[in-house]
Amino acid sequence: MAIGERIHFFRLLRGITQKYLGTIVGFPERSADVRLAQYETGTRKPKAELTAALAQALDVSPHALDVPDIDSYVGLMHTLFTLEDLYGLTVSEADEEICLKVDTSKGKEAHELLKLLYTWKEQADKLSSGEISKDDYDIWRYHYPEFDTTQIWAKVPSQELNDTLIKAFKNQLIDK
Repeated sequence: MAIGERIHFFRLLRGITQKYLGTIVGFPERSADVRLAQYETGTRKPKAELTAALAQALDVSPHALDVPDIDSYVGLMHTLFTLEDLYGLTVSEADEEICLKVDTSKGKEAHELLKLLYTWKEQADKLSSGEISKDDYDIWRYHYPEFDTTQIWAKVPSQELNDTLIKAFKNQLIDK
């Protein structure tokens, strides 16, 4: 989710208008709503100082507004928090293990995420059972959704998928 969408999300969560938030961060009252709309729509990207001021006004960390960097633990956590906000991803504990779950009462997006996670689990189960190799699993992951035939958008396999499957089949025949 882009920074503008996060600003919009938290502004609505706090129940404040664009004009009010814009004036809090120092924009002139006559143009505060227009300026804030530019950031929310992605027409403009706020600099670090403005991001900090918006975060303070919205009572969140600047990390909660910025596009998370998943190469850091803080960025990864804010990515998970965003998934909670948008898709109903929740954290819980089962059998003394931390688990991520989808709260489907959050709506259509939560249901879609749950379907996607089941698709992922299906492939991971195939890997665990030896039905597919690690290479096959990685091909599926790194080309997702191109090689995913379980989703609506994968109506017909691509030529590349067809060629890959034929090559894998031929290799299997040669190995036998």
